[in-house]
Amino acid sequence: MFSSRDAYESDFCPVRDELLGEMYRASESGLPRLVESVSPDARARLALFCYRRSHLHSLAVAIAASCSERDLIENGGRVGSTLYALSREGSTKSSPSLSGGRKPITLSTKPLSVLAPLDDEIDDEISEAVPA
Repeated sequence: MFSSRDAYESDFCPVRDELLGEMYRASESGLPRLVESVSPDARARLALFCYRRSHLHSLAVAIAASCSERDLIENGGRVGSTLYALSREGSTKSSPSLSGGRKPITLSTKPLSVLAPLDDEIDDEISEAVPA
């Protein structure tokens, strides 16, 4: 078993990358079925793994909702306790869907900066000095 510090600080994903990708892309109704395929201990470590990555935060909360408080605290200490509380808050409020909870990306339509025209005088001086 991992110590809570090792589990929290490790950069090791406790499930296959393919399964994590499926969970990330899963619909709100399909996610519980995928989460159930993971053992409770690995599920708690996965919730903590996702919680440390801002783009996976909503997935972490959804996974933590299926974990026991004991598993989250054993694997993540205070962070596990906080994640457990967050996952239970979401069930009392109307939580946004996994994909609907993301902030939209906005792109600028204006140029970031205006560049001054290049001064070709230096090139002209060099070409005059070098015989062709």
